Amino acid sequence: MLSSNNSADVIVVGCGIAGLSAAVSALESGQRVILLERAPEAEYGGNTRWTEAYMRMKNDSEISDDFEDHFATNAGLNIDPALLGELTSSYDTWPPALKAHTLPDPEVIATFAEKVPSTIAWLKGFGLQFGPQPIYLLTQNTTRIAAQGGGLALIQRLMAEAKSLKADIRFRTTAVALRWTDAGRVAGITVIGPDRERYDLSAPNVIFASGGFQGNQEMMTHYIGQKAKNIRPVARGGYYNRGEGIKMMLEAGAAPAGEFGSYHAEPVDPRSLQAEAVVFIYPYGILVDKRGKRFLDEAPGTVDAHYDNIGRAIGDQPDGIAYVIFDAKVEDIPRWKTSIRSDIAPFEADTLEELFAKIGLPPETKATVDAFNAACPSEDGDFTPFAIDGRATHDLVPPKSHWARRIEKGPFRAFPIISSNCFTFGGVKVTPHAQVLDQDGKLIPGLYAAGETMGIYHQVYTGSTSVLRGAVFGRIAGLHTASAAK
Repeated sequence: MLSSNNSADVIVVGCGIAGLSAAVSALESGQRVILLERAPEAEYGGNTRWTEAYMRMKNDSEISDDFEDHFATNAGLNIDPALLGELTSSYDTWPPALKAHTLPDPEVIATFAEKVPSTIAWLKGFGLQFGPQPIYLLTQNTTRIAAQGGGLALIQRLMAEAKSLKADIRFRTTAVALRWTDAGRVAGITVIGPDRERYDLSAPNVIFASGGFQGNQEMMTHYIGQKAKNIRPVARGGYYNRGEGIKMMLEAGAAPAGEFGSYHAEPVDPRSLQAEAVVFIYPYGILVDKRGKRFLDEAPGTVDAHYDNIGRAIGDQPDGIAYVIFDAKVEDIPRWKTSIRSDIAPFEADTLEELFAKIGLPPETKATVDAFNAACPSEDGDFTPFAIDGRATHDLVPPKSHWARRIEKGPFRAFPIISSNCFTFGGVKVTPHAQVLDQDGKLIPGLYAAGETMGIYHQVYTGSTSVLRGAVFGRIAGLHTASAAK
């Protein structure tokens, strides 16, 4: 028997930026909202709590020039040209296979881009401020701003608003099963509470904003493969993202979307206690695996355009670890330390041989450095650390395309680096209203997805859009549940 306090107009699963945006927008529309969070109150917020919350924008009212183009460029490889051709026709004429395809719909991305400015304006209405902030990327190919106070400020302010609007907030409570009417509409959800009690909640609308599956080793291994054992969440909040929301929606017939076999990677220092302990100094040195061998081009372009792929490549190496080797010439680079967020100092030694012994690399690593040095340009005069400089190696495999300087001046330094998982790419297919679609491209009535649960990323992450995705589609979902009730 359902008691009155276990029913609402909307149930929101998850208390990160997507869930809180959904809850607050629904509450502002006069709806009764139950807000679920599996973490204890001191740790609510998922990944948002720990992120700097960078946003791919020129300023707080304009997105970057490349916002939609980057999504289009990375929509996926080897897409059926016949399906691509049909994307330009009216959505109503699309066949079921296209409506349920894993690639992101142009309408969804267009809505995303269109709604960013109004969503930021909405957030500013709660006293939040946005603008240029210090960043750890020494080279960039796009524009970014951030929330003052980062993701923590976002969730704290939205949580305060949710409480003031009388949301029914339940911490340490995990959604485990969707409930349905006989007609196939969402009827609510079954949850497990703080003391392992199992009970039902009733609502005609459920919004899943419960994150990806980076905290679920079984799902990571299933979708990412055996290397998943070496990949950990980038921050503590990711451990609470265990994929149940995505699983429940897929089991209900939702169409999968996004690249399930991939994730947004960041190269981090595995020794560090810091969240997002990135090490972005590698373009100015070399990366070697545990055998002392180089395995990629450390500097194919600006850091922001390539760290995702480089991070995943590190995860592919033996034991999922690499080492960046660099020398004292790094001191020539102003602000070089801003590219490192680890709270642990690098390994350091007067000679390369001593350095390799300290970090456990084989003596043969010296031959790797010697080969690299021999392939570098002879003079350092045209070295330009903050712009693509074309200082490439010659006759070296793999090559290094930019910032190639010999590693020859002690003291020599090294950081260990692993691939960390910011979030997984796989989720479910949604409409521009954040409504979940089934495998035939039809709406699943009352079911919504926002944030990491919706799949829109393929190949390379469109940097600094994840927090925006959560805010925009969380708000869209919350508002749509209100309009659907009228």
